[in-house]
Amino acid sequence: MVENIQRVEQEIAAAHIGNAAELEQFRITYIGRKGQIAALFDDLKLVAPEQRRQVGQDLNRLKNLAQEKLEQAQEQLAATTADTAETSFDFSLPPVPGTLGTRHPLSLVRNEIVRIFERIGFNVSEGPEMEDDWHNFTALNFPENHPAREMQDTFFLSQDRDKLLRTHTSTVQVRLMEMQKPPLRSIMPGRVYRNEAISARAHMVFHQVEGLYVDKNVSFADLKQTLYYFAKELFGQDTKVRFRPSFFPFTEPSAEIDISCLICKGEGCNICKGSGWVEIGGSGMVDPNVLQNCGIDPEAYSGFAFGMGIERITMLKYQIKDLRLFTENDVRFLKQFEGVI
Repeated sequence: MVENIQRVEQEIAAAHIGNAAELEQFRITYIGRKGQIAALFDDLKLVAPEQRRQVGQDLNRLKNLAQEKLEQAQEQLAATTADTAETSFDFSLPPVPGTLGTRHPLSLVRNEIVRIFERIGFNVSEGPEMEDDWHNFTALNFPENHPAREMQDTFFLSQDRDKLLRTHTSTVQVRLMEMQKPPLRSIMPGRVYRNEAISARAHMVFHQVEGLYVDKNVSFADLKQTLYYFAKELFGQDTKVRFRPSFFPFTEPSAEIDISCLICKGEGCNICKGSGWVEIGGSGMVDPNVLQNCGIDPEAYSGFAFGMGIERITMLKYQIKDLRLFTENDVRFLKQFEGVI
């Protein structure tokens, strides 16, 4: 036993550790759980009882010797690596050019929408994302049993369902009409929330832009001409627009807005499902009950309102097929919009 201890001690003293691989091999050979020192400790039970104390002390000294050599080698290798890193850098290399970020496609389209409507006299209004029942539903002529009030569509923040995350930016229209007197001409871009499953065509968080114009003698013809102008400015002068009768609680009459498909130019494809048309939003004349709820005399004033999803418009404009790309922050996707302002 004593001879084995002396042999291992000589091997440890003579061991050369010059790199990380040799360091790891030294640790495994002598200090590891299956190393030579561990094997000597296992053999301690074979030593005569009167010699066991002295042999145990020799083994502990051997273990400490191996541990000290391992730690010294680690420090030397770390210092050598640091020195090499400092001296190996080539300071004559040219600098790495700074890379600029890109605007998000939703921001690009939002800004363009704002510029288009500003040119015809619309300003921008904003409001809180956490709303109450009055501004989100009741003032907008939603009846008590309307499906949008149910949990599957709305994120309620209180048990009495009076506090919620807004489901549309129409809440800003209500606040604007409550705070200001006509004439009113404004758009309301912003983020909205609905309790929906996330997929390539839907998301629980998305963006809308809504518009409101209230004044004396505002007609449906004014609404149509405004949206004709908007579609041609955003999508191109060859874009066609059509209105389909629809229903919304806060407008009467109401219509959905379609534009000719940008992919097939109206000839029919899988994007427009062969119809040649793609829906971009809803619109209509502001319901007299909504005007009255907001303190505006419906006998003296009339108005129109419209709303569109910014994600939907962005997908059409840039031919993006998966809504989830907007929120994944994939640099490869975002870099496609470099140089776009």
